[in-house]
Amino acid sequence: MIRMERDLVRTILEVLVIAALGIASLWILSPFLASIVWSTMIVVATWPLFLGLQARLWNRRALAVTVMTLAILLVLFVPLSLAIGALVENADAAVAFGKRIAQDGLPQPPKSVETLPLVGEYIARAWRAVLDLGLADLWKRVAPHLGTAAKWLAAQAGGIGLVGIHLLLTAVISAILYANGEAAAQAVRSFGMRLAGEAGEASVILAAQAIRAVAIGIVVTALIQSLVGGVGLLIAGVPHVGVLAALMFLFCIAQLGPGFILFPVVGWLYWRGDTGWATFLLVWSSGVVMMDNFLRPILIRRGADLPLLLIFAGVIGGLLTMGLPGLFVGPVVLAVTYRLTQAWLSEGSPATAERTSPPGDASA
Repeated sequence: MIRMERDLVRTILEVLVIAALGIASLWILSPFLASIVWSTMIVVATWPLFLGLQARLWNRRALAVTVMTLAILLVLFVPLSLAIGALVENADAAVAFGKRIAQDGLPQPPKSVETLPLVGEYIARAWRAVLDLGLADLWKRVAPHLGTAAKWLAAQAGGIGLVGIHLLLTAVISAILYANGEAAAQAVRSFGMRLAGEAGEASVILAAQAIRAVAIGIVVTALIQSLVGGVGLLIAGVPHVGVLAALMFLFCIAQLGPGFILFPVVGWLYWRGDTGWATFLLVWSSGVVMMDNFLRPILIRRGADLPLLLIFAGVIGGLLTMGLPGLFVGPVVLAVTYRLTQAWLSEGSPATAERTSPPGDASA
């Protein structure tokens, strides 16, 4: 009896020590958790591409790691630099546009807007509501405070530097994972096997498939939307189509959608008086925006053997609860839970017992 009590106390102490070590480790790594999560997602999603690149580079792992790390840095830092440069370059133009609106006021909605099917009357009503608010007077009141706002933005420049540090950490951790990918994958699979047997290992593999499928779904959908949106801008005769298409791609990757680029361009065309092309681009843009609702789930479903409703709930729920990383974490969590629940439910079923029984018992 005394020995049993000692074993119980020892087990409790072991669990407490392990839990304390785990919590302390997470606390120490908390500044790097975001970079670790993003690096893991990037490496898992691009691992087949990395292996193909390594095969083309004479199977030299170091050279392939260098190329992939430089590509990640290029993808992460170039859009950020372009966005900052575009904001700085067009700040004066935005202020001048606001002053012109303050002097001349917004124009009345064109007649062609009201004749649009389904949405024309709603757009015209919203347009007139904005005019009734007195946007010009509002701008006159806000304009003196723009200097203060500009100083505040300059004071937040340190935040941009912090983002750059996180991006650099992401690239460095990705390089480490690329260099030791097989060992890391084997460790995770061993952990899954130790935790839940074959079902745990299968869940780890399914999680990797879910990450890869979500990445493919997001990137391919963003690429198609930006290309189709760029074609619409080109047909409508909008200048700087290449820059706008690149911005659309970035907005789609960030799950903000192409509407943040297309609809302001539609308003700009109406403001210029090109009502015909503006109406065409409005209809075209509505179709481009709605592509996201069916194209991305289909692509994700083809990459991972999971129910479509589960994928959709994981993507949307993860995005709402965890932000952009939740796009990947949400489907992975639901996929692992789904697979483990299936394995647990099937353990006691007669079919499973028949499959797992030895031949001698079956013959008896």
